[in-house]
Amino acid sequence: MRVAVVVMETSHHRDTEGRRHIERLAATLTEAGHEVSVFCAQWWGGNSSRFEPDEVTYRGVTVEPAEASFCTRLPALLAKYRPDVVHAFPAPSSALRAANAGAKLARAPLVVEWFGDHDEPVSNRAMGAADQFVAPSELVQTQLWEAGADSERTTVIPEGIDMDLVRDVAPAESVDVVYAHPLDESANIESLFLGLAELRQKGWSATIIGDGPERDTYEREAADLRIDDRVDFVGSCDRERRLAIYKGAQVFVQTAWREYFATELLWALACGCIAVVEYQAESSAHELVEHRDRDFRVTTPQEIADAIVASADMDHRTVDESLADYDHAAVVERYEALYERLVDEYGLF
Repeated sequence: MRVAVVVMETSHHRDTEGRRHIERLAATLTEAGHEVSVFCAQWWGGNSSRFEPDEVTYRGVTVEPAEASFCTRLPALLAKYRPDVVHAFPAPSSALRAANAGAKLARAPLVVEWFGDHDEPVSNRAMGAADQFVAPSELVQTQLWEAGADSERTTVIPEGIDMDLVRDVAPAESVDVVYAHPLDESANIESLFLGLAELRQKGWSATIIGDGPERDTYEREAADLRIDDRVDFVGSCDRERRLAIYKGAQVFVQTAWREYFATELLWALACGCIAVVEYQAESSAHELVEHRDRDFRVTTPQEIADAIVASADMDHRTVDESLADYDHAAVVERYEALYERLVDEYGLF
């Protein structure tokens, strides 16, 4: 299929999870053999309006993310491209309405990827433009309904992972507990640290993956609780290093206050980690472990400590093949099925 992805400001302009997510989707669709072009404000140097890193074609609608100019030019460019499907980021509202106008000119359905972390409100008029909304989790789908989306026009398709990479990476040295999240105000490592502090008299080790503005604060908290000698802050780490750490770990603890989709938890589960998930009202992490009997859902630091102790007697694994349903290929198939249904329905009108 020919897919036009519309995101006025890419992650090169504003680095958010939702923008990275839709760019990963464009790359995954391209790897699956689809022709994908991302229509955006230019973020690369030079005079060319096209840029093709890693097989994905980026088409500069404007040189800068100038909203009025972008919205004026986009419909005609989409019509000229003649996509089978237009897949758009939901903000700003004017760009979503322009994507809808271009989709109508191209006689193509409009899919809106609603990751949930855009901070601009989406107008009712723009909400009504979508033929289908895609959310990464049930939590975000509920937020979509609250924003005014018709329940029949929403579906959940999760983030994907690379199971071949999971299988290929060798485990790192053994560690009892691992945590991964940007070290920002939503990380909530305090819950984990308080749980670990309850286990001072037991032998354990913990690795913290991630970096961010609150790293110094969390390092001080570990020191104040007198557990810093057993907590290793290793920074951001690339994907292979993260997987190696997960495969060497027994437990992955998830405590962050906000997760539109708990991507790192999913990778860790695929690497065989036992999950200890602290319930948070703004986190979808618990959705990944609801129907699994090897993992723990908790609400307090004491319960985190109890779960870590209980996990010590469970077998250590380095791959969980039950997570193959989240492999990139399986996730792409879900998008393909959605696209095919919408294209068929669109052809009836």
